This record gives sequence, C-alpha cells and structure tokens, in this order.
Amino acid sequence: MPSAGEIRQQVAKETERRSRLSVPSFAGGFLYLLSSIVIASTLNNAPTVGLLQGLKPAISGIANPLVSPRAAEVKFISHRALPLIAGSFLAAFAVVVLMLILLLLLDAIAFRRSATWPATRPLVIAGGVAVAIASLAHQIVSAIETHKFAVGHDMTGHAVEQALTKSTPDLIVAYLSLIAGLSLAVGMVTVMVNALRVGLIPRWLGIIGMFTALLIFLPIGGAELQIVPAFWMVMMGMLNAQRWPGGDPPAWTDGEPRPWPSRAQVQAEKAGRETGAPVVVASPAAVPVKSSSRKRRKRGGRT
Repeated sequence: MPSAGEIRQQVAKETERRSRLSVPSFAGGFLYLLSSIVIASTLNNAPTVGLLQGLKPAISGIANPLVSPRAAEVKFISHRALPLIAGSFLAAFAVVVLMLILLLLLDAIAFRRSATWPATRPLVIAGGVAVAIASLAHQIVSAIETHKFAVGHDMTGHAVEQALTKSTPDLIVAYLSLIAGLSLAVGMVTVMVNALRVGLIPRWLGIIGMFTALLIFLPIGGAELQIVPAFWMVMMGMLNAQRWPGGDPPAWTDGEPRPWPSRAQVQAEKAGRETGAPVVVASPAAVPVKSSSRKRRKRGGRT
C-alpha cells in the first residue's frame, strides 16, 4: 500500500496532468464533431447513381460501358480532396487527444488498483496512433487514386472500383483501420471498466465511453452518432478541469479506490434516510444457514 506522502505526490501529479489536458480534451471533442460535419457536408452533394441509372448500360445491351455511371462520383471526390483531407486531419488530432485521456486514466487506475491487464497500455497507444494515421491516410490515398482516375482515360467500372476501394493502397489502409480500431476499442473498454471499478468516472460516462469505443471500431450511424465520442471528450474535459458538478469523484482526491455504490446499496441508503435508521446491506455469507442434519436430529428425538 502506498504511504500518505506517496498518495499526496500522486494526486498532485495527476491534478497537474489533468489541468494540462483539460483544454485539449475540449478541443478534441469539438474538432471530432467538426470533422464529421466537414466530411459529411462535402460528400452530401456527391452525384449518386440510382438503380435505373446503374442498369441502363445493361438494358441497352452494353455489359462493360466505356464510361461507368459512377465516373462523375469519382471526379467529384477528386475535386474536393482538400476539405476531405482537412476533415480527416481534425479527426486524427481528436483521436490523439482521446488516446492521451485514456493514458491519464490508465495511470490513475494503476496507482489505485494493481490488478490491471498489462496489454491495455500497448493496445491504447498502438491503436490510438494507428487510428490517427489511418484516418489521415485514407483520405490521402483516396485523393491520389481519384485524381489518377480523373486525369486518366480509363473510366470503366473496373477503374471506378480501383479508384474508390480496390486499389492496393486502399486495401492496406482498410485493413490497418480495422486492426487499429479493434486495438483502440478493446483498450478503451478495458480502461472504462477499470475506471468504474476504482470510481474515477461516473457510471453513465463510463457507459458512453464504451459506446465511443464501439463507434471507433464500427463507425455506424453516419455523422449523427459521431456526436457521442465528441460529447465524451468534452465531458472528460470538464472532469479534467475539475469543473464537474458536485466536485471531483472521491477517488481522484483521495488517491485510493472509491468504487461507486451498487444499486442495492443506494436503495438501502435511501430507505435508511427515509426511516431515520441506519440500514446495513448484509452479504450472503453473513446470513446464518440452518443445518439440515440438526433438523434431522430434532425429528429423530421426537420419535
């Protein structure tokens, strides 16, 4: 167990570190949301190919048209490469901030609870760096491949697929994004679970953090759901700035684990306040169990 002096030093170090990270946490949340808005608004006006447009060459008896119906979409993406790269850069910055927040929590957890999965730190660092790189690399590769298509002479369906998803650099970035996203998501969920166990973050913020990890691994729901990671980072900014409503969770100030009470304990405490009497929630081991052999002896004595 750490001494009182070690606890004071750790709390002071964490307070300074949290203070330095508070502004980047706010910025990371806003920039992550801004990134989603920039990319979504840029692609919102992209030309789309409906079912009839896609089938028109085949209906006309042309199996492989010289100009694919999706050629205009590729050219559109090529002409708007700059805002798409800018949006991915903002997302990469936000992911790096998220990684730093997780490392701060992980160090605070390790001081209060030694039984922490050793692979968590490598997963968070490797996953965070790789996700940031993959986010930026995806748009850079897309800009290069779509530009090649736009200035080239091959506009067949095969060339469209190569420009959008099936080129070798695209496939490499796609696999990197998958592995990196899984690594960061597993690390983040592990951090959230252990942060809840020692009481560093409120329960609802931990649940949102786990949902954020899922969205990093599987970016479902479009730009609308990307507000969840942004909201989580902003809330962590408030916590790091020590502006949390009701004050910091006790685990931060005490330097020791302060797990949140269970639902049963909260209900028991509430009942005790209503009745004016202290209520003790007994564990199952504290409840005496009657011996069945004693019952048999009593029955035997009666006979």
